[in-house]
Amino acid sequence: MNLADVLRALRASWWLLLLGALVGAVVGVSFSLVQTPMYTAQTQLFVSATGSTSTADAFQGNQFSQQRVTSYAQLLTGERLATRVVDELGLDVDPADLAGQIRATAVTDTVLIDVAVTDASPAMAQQIAGAVGAEFGSLVDEIETPVGVDGVSPVKVTVVEEPDLPTSPSSPATLRNTLVGLLLFAAVGGLVAVLRMRLDTTVHEAEVASDIAGAPIIGVILRDDDLANEHTIERNSVSRTAEGYRQLRTNLQFLNVDEPPKVIMVSSAVPSEGKTTLAVNLALALAEAGRSVTVVEADLRRPRVTRYLGMVGGVGLTNILTGSAGLEDVIQPYGEGNLSVIAAGPTPPNPSELLSSSQMFALIDELRAKNDFVLLDAPPLLPVADASGLAVLVDGVVLSIRYRATTRAQLAQTRATLDRVGGKALGVVLNIVPPKAEVTSAYGYGYNYGYEPDPAAPSSS
Repeated sequence: MNLADVLRALRASWWLLLLGALVGAVVGVSFSLVQTPMYTAQTQLFVSATGSTSTADAFQGNQFSQQRVTSYAQLLTGERLATRVVDELGLDVDPADLAGQIRATAVTDTVLIDVAVTDASPAMAQQIAGAVGAEFGSLVDEIETPVGVDGVSPVKVTVVEEPDLPTSPSSPATLRNTLVGLLLFAAVGGLVAVLRMRLDTTVHEAEVASDIAGAPIIGVILRDDDLANEHTIERNSVSRTAEGYRQLRTNLQFLNVDEPPKVIMVSSAVPSEGKTTLAVNLALALAEAGRSVTVVEADLRRPRVTRYLGMVGGVGLTNILTGSAGLEDVIQPYGEGNLSVIAAGPTPPNPSELLSSSQMFALIDELRAKNDFVLLDAPPLLPVADASGLAVLVDGVVLSIRYRATTRAQLAQTRATLDRVGGKALGVVLNIVPPKAEVTSAYGYGYNYGYEPDPAAPSSS
């Protein structure tokens, strides 16, 4: 996966980043709210050498003090000093716990030590910091004064900055925690988005679908809630979905200019991929362009064409194939006469045998002679064998692939099924595509090429 793939994954699943950021911000704020506010009082100590009588002595004393500063920073956070502070202030606290509240930092290349004391009480933090400064001076005197020798310590510790009473808590840092949580969880959301794309085996890219199917992408049909309920596009509709069907119609007619396909089977890999809706609306689009079209309801197990078009489905294809009726007895006109429909008829016990029979071959030849296009709404190719036998009788197959539903393995198996029986895939239609999905189309201007009024045309008002 390269950078372009990562960016595509982040754009496609941007909501995961947003969700992660929101969750992280909530976690950061919640973490801050459950913490006890802590206050920090600060003091500063100055370490100097005593007994300097000349410039040379002062220089050596300064170096001596700098060498001591680092060690003193360690002593400031030790239990020995903490015990003296506990005794001095009469605190009911373990010296080890108090030592954990003290932080000392030696200022680089100086003889200064910054001391910070943190406590839940601002007043107590100030008192402890003051006691640390006072008691540490005494502790250093004891440590540095030679044992058994009367004299003074060669080092003196002076408090140069008295601790002030802290007025605002030093922790929790709510803003920092919120930002850290936001960034951390947003990163987790981005990682989930990338993994989601990496593990996604469904078909959602035009190039991938074309490569697996071994056929070009000839249409991209957007998801339309009205279409899902009504199943047909209104005549002269200017919706993006209607334009998708018109583009499909154009591409279909120019797949092979010398020998354009006339008898076309519309199928899919598995059920619920929108093949019947595709067949019906493609037929309507062709009829709208003045082509004579017959739609054959060849899905004998689950016929849907007549239901979607609001027509009678009592007799039909199975009656013709069994010889109990002729073509003229069952064919039904639809609309203004360019479109005709042959219903499925009674459900037979042997749909596979009927659809691959010589009677079906003869019917297709008869329909070919009478129409510009013949569309057969066939069953899915993978669950049953009905469509496999039918695929060899037609000029080609248009596959309806549902966006982010059909898997790559299913599409590959569908291609293998067609190859095995000698069927030809004319093209692939990415169906039920979310309007905001990024699908690279191999044709046309895309979906933002709308109508522009003629400025020279007279106003309707």
